[in-house]
Amino acid sequence: MESLHAPWRMQYILAPKPPPAEDSLFTRLAQSSDDEQNFIIARDRTCFAVLNIYPYNGGHLMVVPYKQVPDLGGLTEEELTDLMKLTRRCQQALAQVMKPDGFNIGINLGKVAGAGIAEHLHIHVVPRWSGDTNFMPVLANTSVLPEALADTAAKLRAALVQ
Repeated sequence: MESLHAPWRMQYILAPKPPPAEDSLFTRLAQSSDDEQNFIIARDRTCFAVLNIYPYNGGHLMVVPYKQVPDLGGLTEEELTDLMKLTRRCQQALAQVMKPDGFNIGINLGKVAGAGIAEHLHIHVVPRWSGDTNFMPVLANTSVLPEALADTAAKLRAALVQ
């Protein structure tokens, strides 16, 4: 068996983890003014979209309400509508820019459901291509991304402005 080395992952593994904060990672991103560095690709009135920096596939992004709530029940009708409208816009931008064959769009509520940031609701939008699940993620638990996040973010920002 051949070994595949991904030394850039070690920085994340060994990096000091911040103590649990009252504000979620998404709240801190929402309050930041450096959208480019944080891979935020769109901001609307009540929510924003950000590329996942540890994606399942290239273009994997999340649509997040500014309000930190653990589930849909914590949002107003207006916030829920805005969240779904931005999700649709992001899907359309991904379709235009990356031309996937399909999408996974979903919400994981609670740690047991797979939520990595359970305290802050977010919608995953993952573009999918025929054959994108090959031996790399199945056997090596490794994704191969065809484009740098900064390049993907720039293309999606441009598509979302239209």
